Amino acid sequence: MTTMVKDEKNVIPFVPNSSFYFSHGVQAFQKRSFDRAVRWLKKAIEINENEPLYKCQLSVVYTEVGSYHAANQLLTDVLRDKGDAYPDCYYLMANNYAHLGLFKDASRYVETYIEKDEDGEFREAADQLKEMLDSVEPEEEEEFQFDEEDELLVYQETVHYHLEHHEWTEALGLLEEMMHLFPSFPLTNHQYAYALFHTGEHEAAIAMEREWLEESPEDIHCHINLITFYVEMNQYELMKHHVFQLKNVFPMHEEQQLAVAVALTRASEYVEAVDRFRQLGKKAVKNRYQYLKWYSIASFHAGNPYKSEELWKKGVHRFPDLTKSDGPWITG
Repeated sequence: MTTMVKDEKNVIPFVPNSSFYFSHGVQAFQKRSFDRAVRWLKKAIEINENEPLYKCQLSVVYTEVGSYHAANQLLTDVLRDKGDAYPDCYYLMANNYAHLGLFKDASRYVETYIEKDEDGEFREAADQLKEMLDSVEPEEEEEFQFDEEDELLVYQETVHYHLEHHEWTEALGLLEEMMHLFPSFPLTNHQYAYALFHTGEHEAAIAMEREWLEESPEDIHCHINLITFYVEMNQYELMKHHVFQLKNVFPMHEEQQLAVAVALTRASEYVEAVDRFRQLGKKAVKNRYQYLKWYSIASFHAGNPYKSEELWKKGVHRFPDLTKSDGPWITG
């Protein structure tokens, strides 16, 4: 028998650098694997946070998935650190605001881009965008209300993205801003408690929800969060009261309907959950990560494995990160 001895001095370890992660991020983006693109690009930024190109590329991915606030946060960082050396950021920000209908902000940024980069890469697109924006003339009073509502929408979509991707710290930062800017929007408080719970602050999150529930016993978001918390802590007896409350609630808003269906699935009320999922009608809701994952789980445990597999396959195709889960046949 021959014993092979490796000389450790001749082994050259492979240590990925920021360029390695960036190139993989770009490749994933080109294949429209957006979750993977975000993951690779974030790794590149972690290694070299001073490279503006990485942040710009990540902002483009965020724009593609509709996370406009997160995209503009990155672009703002680049402009703050690099000044006018990266004028493309102005156009990219204008494009984000235009997609959201924030035309006043979009006009300001596209004009800045044209002024600072007369022969830039996006000049033709910027001219077309400006022409479109110039044709929009909202009334001043309507514009003020419109801007405020759309700013809230931008925050909501970005927070939703971070929560679905378990980016708790990022979500908490934005939610703190929202609680300051939109104090009358109650859902923010419950999203904050949800994110806080998943950072390990279990007692604080539960205390918040209990306090709010005393003030508003009919608040379904309190019951939804407390079900989630108690299930994850294996405190099923404490959960039962909140499940009973949800079974007697049929909200009008489809986002709330989806949240109730997911909570009932978590609580192993699979037949009831399937009925709630079936009542959902909006296409936008049916393309959500939460819908595809939890409807698949509920369907499997309610005795419909074919529907479960169909939903799971669609979910994995749309959200590659879902492959990290064990599947409805294992998840209880």
